[in-house]
Amino acid sequence: MSGPRDSFDEFEATSLYCPRCRRATPARKKLLLVLPSGSKYDYVCAECGTAVGAKMDNDPTEFHRTIPVPPRRLPPRPR
Repeated sequence: MSGPRDSFDEFEATSLYCPRCRRATPARKKLLLVLPSGSKYDYVCAECGTAVGAKMDNDPTEFHRTIPVPPRRLPPRPR
């Protein structure tokens, strides 16, 4: 049974309550960690920089972009 659950992939916070400002303020999303299981993000208040939330996504594509490509070996030169 697919329905409303298929209508979105994930939510992005645009404003969150800031305990320091004591009101909802715009939030900025900052990448904290890139893990094999997904990336961890922190939301901070755009006005004062206080951490106001966190998010973990389960998309490992960012992790696989950080793995360096092995160097290409050149054939030995003749002597």
